[in-house]
Amino acid sequence: MLLYQTRRLKELIEEIMQCCQMQTGFLSRKFLVPRAELRCLLLFRGERYLTVKGLAQKLDVAKSRVTKIINGLVEKKLVESIDDPKDGRVRLISLTPAGYSLCEEIGEYIWATHEKLLLELDSEQRKLVLSSLDQLRVGMEAVKKGLV
Repeated sequence: MLLYQTRRLKELIEEIMQCCQMQTGFLSRKFLVPRAELRCLLLFRGERYLTVKGLAQKLDVAKSRVTKIINGLVEKKLVESIDDPKDGRVRLISLTPAGYSLCEEIGEYIWATHEKLLLELDSEQRKLVLSSLDQLRVGMEAVKKGLV
């Protein structure tokens, strides 16, 4: 039984990840921003400034890749880069008003998508799905700690 459940969990997670990747591609086309830039922009939600190093860690890419992504966003006037007043070697990246507006628009679209997804379920199913996903997240965090 555990073998079947393990296989099914693997398949479901892969299908969900594929669906999320397809959604990211759709958002990229809808909002006319390459995937990497979209992923980067979404990291600014709730953040005033981010650094290249911080973005590289969050995106799990090299700092040189982040620099290219940031350059594309600067060209589109979605982010700006300023010197850190505390450390001249560090550049602080922040959203421009246009970047903030785009992030808000993308965020609202994502919210509406998740809301539509939940509306496909009845109230009890929603509670069960959310509870199960939370348990899965906790379990994944525990497994991740064991791998490190």
